[in-house]
Amino acid sequence: MKAKTFDKQFDKGVDITAALELSKAKRVLQEQKRVNVDFPTWMIESLDRERS
Repeated sequence: MKAKTFDKQFDKGVDITAALELSKAKRVLQEQKRVNVDFPTWMIESLDRERS
């Protein structure tokens, strides 16, 4: 699909997801990294109270 057609369909509200190759999509600056952090028990309990 040409960009002009893509833009027109998008502007009209047409579902353009079929024209996208989502398998290669990436979220910029959204890479995740796992870290381990030790918190004191009182802090965890406080966070649990806030969550409730």
